[in-house]
Amino acid sequence: MWRKRAIGWLIISIIGLLLLLVRLMQIQLIETETFSKHNVNLLEESVKQRTQELVIDNGRGNFLDRNGTMLTHKKVSVLVLFPFLKKMDWDADRVSDISGIPVEVLKMAVEGAKKPFAYGDPEPVELTTSQRDRINSLKIPGVFAIEKKFERSEVPAEQLIGLTGENAAELQKRYPDKELAEKTLIGVSGLEESFDEFLLPEGKSKLVYHVDGGGAPLFGINVKYVDPANPFYPVNVRTTLDKDLQQKAEDIVDQYQIKKGGLVLLNIEDNSILSLVSRPTINKNDPYNGTGMTNMMLKQQIMGSVFKTVVAAAAIDHNLDNAQRLFDCSKKINGKPELRYNYGMLDFTTSFARSCNRTFGELAKELQNINPHLLEDYAEKLSLTGSVGWHGDIFHTNDFKQMADEDKGRVFLSDDARKDANIAAMSGIGQHEVRATPLAVANMMATIARGGEKEMVRAVSKIEYKNGTTMADFPKQNLNGDKISPYTAMKLQRLLREVVVNPNGTGRWFKDLPYEVAGKSGTAETGKYQAGMQLHNKWFAGYFPYEHPKYVLVAVNLDVLDSEGGVNLLFAEMVKMLYQKDHRMQ
Repeated sequence: MWRKRAIGWLIISIIGLLLLLVRLMQIQLIETETFSKHNVNLLEESVKQRTQELVIDNGRGNFLDRNGTMLTHKKVSVLVLFPFLKKMDWDADRVSDISGIPVEVLKMAVEGAKKPFAYGDPEPVELTTSQRDRINSLKIPGVFAIEKKFERSEVPAEQLIGLTGENAAELQKRYPDKELAEKTLIGVSGLEESFDEFLLPEGKSKLVYHVDGGGAPLFGINVKYVDPANPFYPVNVRTTLDKDLQQKAEDIVDQYQIKKGGLVLLNIEDNSILSLVSRPTINKNDPYNGTGMTNMMLKQQIMGSVFKTVVAAAAIDHNLDNAQRLFDCSKKINGKPELRYNYGMLDFTTSFARSCNRTFGELAKELQNINPHLLEDYAEKLSLTGSVGWHGDIFHTNDFKQMADEDKGRVFLSDDARKDANIAAMSGIGQHEVRATPLAVANMMATIARGGEKEMVRAVSKIEYKNGTTMADFPKQNLNGDKISPYTAMKLQRLLREVVVNPNGTGRWFKDLPYEVAGKSGTAETGKYQAGMQLHNKWFAGYFPYEHPKYVLVAVNLDVLDSEGGVNLLFAEMVKMLYQKDHRMQ
């Protein structure tokens, strides 16, 4: 009996040892970099237990403005101190003299440190190149002056650029064939998400030293610099933004208290975004709470009378713009008396300048009788209803979209609506189901300013390798589909200018600006109410200078009372700022 028990225990012990051996092999030989369902890198974790490190650069690619300035991060020369200095007699006085940091403050910082740190982080004391070189010439172990990458506290065009975050499940889902650390940052919105695959890190740049269990140096005081040493990565994504213009635009939007809305500024020459501001801002502590993450400039909005530009284009091509014809602007589109905006009898041009609803309701119905699809056809010709952001094939990605979260616009939702005269009239003044993004409205103005040529809007011009060579270009590219004729574009240009120069035009506030402006206003009813009062979307979309177009600007204030929230002052301030900038540079 005892022999059977002994043999049984022996077998159990052998099985246990075998299982332990298999487990050890799994940990130390087989799954060293992808242990457990969490894909833990055991090699990295073991190194972390016996080292302390300071990350200089997380290795993720960078976003630059059109002039090469970093947008989301900045590189700053800083003083780095290691905690083992507290166990040494180091020349804090010399470091203090060079850096300007009081010696007692330096010593206190080191005494309280458990890990290496950049002095003053998260708002580090910036050193000059001379200070950096002089500190490093001291050759004090544990004292370094280096250039370190810091995230900006305020990121320009934050909704356009987007956010990054840690999400192990999403990381594995996106890149099942890549070996990436579990805590690798990935893009979760905006350009960060669109360009994520290009921005993934090859590895971190860091300063490392080995410690024992108590945090004391294990192999003396030698500090090691670790770098992926890849001349091509991380890449730089060169946007079309101008950082200085972007900052000024954001300041102006906030100055005029735009709570929901913003602006788009395009450079007509290369049809690219110079600045884009969306409000509300992102709540950094809880980004998914509220609408701050939403880029309002890429989301379809009710556009109101700005859509009359589309009706005007169709009317011109179908000879409905007879200069002798008068429209009864003392009536609403439903035929009832117009008490608030009683303009009397107006011709086509003056109707556009004063934004007479009756005229464009009538024209929309006449166009519907000719062809129920005409309004949609002309909205498409003017790039209002499709995606306008740059898209195309790049590397192994088909139909890559720079702005993947861009909405498409629309005119009608059903064939019944398309054939309904009353709905056609409402659509003619940009109400009912008519929607477009502010970016698409900006592109419509650029199309008209260029004489009818419609192009994709770029937010990024190219991707550059670390060494400055080009990895991928995003060239100017035409939008597919029909377009308006140069003749129609010329007549629209004159109509848009009349809005400003006509003494009663809705854009008369811009007549005396230093740049000659052409454009169209819009006040759209949203169907939303506040304290029983209707809320509106207020727009002005235009381009300038009129004779030699350079800029397109669209400003919009969303969900505001009719008595507040105009965008005229904001638009005017932007025009004056751009004029001053251009003439300072000359």
